[in-house]
Amino acid sequence: MATKTGEGFSSSFGAIMAAAGSAVGLGNIWRFPYICGKYGGGAFLLVYIFFVIFIGMILMMSEFVIGRRTGEDPMKAYPKLMHHRPGWKFVGLAGLITCFLILAIYLVISGWTLNYFWESLTGTLAGIADGDFGTHFNEFASSVWRPVIFLVLFLVFTTIVIIGGVEKGIERVSKLLMPILVVLLLVLCVRSLTLEGASAGVAYLFQPDFSKLTGEGILAALGQALFSLSVGMGVMIVYGSYLPVDDNILKTSVWITVCDFAIAILSGIAIFPAVFACGQDPTGGPGLVYQVLPMVFNSLGGIGRLFSIVFFLLLALAALTSAISLLEALTQWLSSEKVGRTASAILMSAAVVLLAVAASLSFGDGIWSGFKLGGMQLFDLLDKLTGTILPPVCALMTILFFGWFMKKDDIIDELSNHGTVKIGYFNVFYYFLARFVAPLALLIVLISGLIN
Repeated sequence: MATKTGEGFSSSFGAIMAAAGSAVGLGNIWRFPYICGKYGGGAFLLVYIFFVIFIGMILMMSEFVIGRRTGEDPMKAYPKLMHHRPGWKFVGLAGLITCFLILAIYLVISGWTLNYFWESLTGTLAGIADGDFGTHFNEFASSVWRPVIFLVLFLVFTTIVIIGGVEKGIERVSKLLMPILVVLLLVLCVRSLTLEGASAGVAYLFQPDFSKLTGEGILAALGQALFSLSVGMGVMIVYGSYLPVDDNILKTSVWITVCDFAIAILSGIAIFPAVFACGQDPTGGPGLVYQVLPMVFNSLGGIGRLFSIVFFLLLALAALTSAISLLEALTQWLSSEKVGRTASAILMSAAVVLLAVAASLSFGDGIWSGFKLGGMQLFDLLDKLTGTILPPVCALMTILFFGWFMKKDDIIDELSNHGTVKIGYFNVFYYFLARFVAPLALLIVLISGLIN
């Protein structure tokens, strides 16, 4: 079964940067610190590391194999591997629905980030007293027009990149932005660690407190691993269809996983020492990065404003690389239905922005905050669904398909690049984890989460 010969990544490095751009974004820098803080710091970190290596990376490799083997979007990939049995398309459909919901809430958070970049640029953040950042964030995020304007603007940027294509749009942007983000985070870590009282934050991050790690926390760790690696939603199947035919899937997956984990750790080091140094609550929720980091920048003196401008710009750009992958998965599916790439990107953007606006208006004290589903505001419901429920469910369906229904010979052929790459790890490590460990872990955590 041959992969498609259409548009794709130009090199393995480009593929790694693009997929790492999908994996590394707000999931690491915005979501990881506050989820980690909520469930006990180091205890959550250990569970998260386990899930990233033994579940997340296995899922990533599985999706890469499915994508490159078929050269199709998730809706067509599963039926194609099962000799065009149409029932399997619903596995891909579940992933695309998850992708759609994640992109909607992602746009809201990305809009916040873009606003903070603008406020850094204009000096608004520098003029806020340290104790007022929480109030400032809540007033902004709960307002009507500003969050909506910025999320729409962010979506416009994302759509433009998608229209540019895989190599000239997605790959080019990712290769430029990812190295810059890493450098900036390292600089921020150095400054955060030099604040008075920073050692308490380091201890909080790396010293496990298992008394705070609940069943819900374990489910959140799994959801975070899947969310940050962009697996369990069809994105990596799409990117797998763009991989060069000679790309080593294991090496590519390891590099992406290392990048994802490193950025999460660096984000924790950049944020938690600052949280404790500024006397803030490490379980401060979604607004943590928008309430604490401005205090860190203010503590830098005259150069603080420059750091604030650059950081929030690059945080927005990191969010952009992830949003690109989500919109690309949706666009590839629609364009495969004989709709042009430009039209597909615009149509999917128009659909997702409606849900994103509704989620934005429901946040905090927003005008739609009184409208609730299952006792939750829409923003909180989407955050729950996309963070702890839907990705694990989709991941379970994917890994069961890969381990128990896809032909073993096809998997070996794809991982070995048609016999040109040694895969001695297959039976001992990969195939055992894919067939037994990953599905069992996903099932146990899902059942535990539902019981709790």
